[in-house]
Amino acid sequence: MHSSRIFEDFRPDRRGFLRAGAGLLGASAFASLPGLAYAAGGVSWVVIEDFSPAGKNLGSSRVQKIVKSDAEWKKQLPVNSFEIARHAGTEPAFTGATWNNHADGLYRCICCDTALFDSHTKFESGTGWPSFYQPISKRNVAESSDDTLGISRTAISCARCDAHLGHVFDDGPKPTGLRYCMNSAALRFMARGKQEA
Repeated sequence: MHSSRIFEDFRPDRRGFLRAGAGLLGASAFASLPGLAYAAGGVSWVVIEDFSPAGKNLGSSRVQKIVKSDAEWKKQLPVNSFEIARHAGTEPAFTGATWNNHADGLYRCICCDTALFDSHTKFESGTGWPSFYQPISKRNVAESSDDTLGISRTAISCARCDAHLGHVFDDGPKPTGLRYCMNSAALRFMARGKQEA
């Protein structure tokens, strides 16, 4: 089926997910499209890339979006992480657990454990927040417009659970020129595991 025909029968709902109109494609066909969130059978799905503890890319997989009530998130998360990840808060500069972390490993979502950043892309930004020049996979993060402070910014969230992570700016180092300025409280650092045989 021609790609232009695909989107004629799939329309975004109010949360940005694509919903099947005429049911032209199955879930497996949609899972092959990069960075796509969609709904099928009343359940929302997203395609993300999985990574081993060593940082090895294990390939893409279709996973169910994680949706919980505030009460459920409050039971799971520390207070600071809840306010930042679930209500788009920001931790004060130079206070987060990983802003000055130089250990080798992966940074995963505090809410759903999705791999988000690799320490190999972390750099000293001087801002007091952990900063990276790229995510571990563009599929694992989502961008949205944020005008809450009266300025236009690009907010970054976890693609699987919509946890607010921070913002991305265009004043980073090579090779991307980007600075993903993240909140430590929205991330869980995991030291790099042993390489697979």
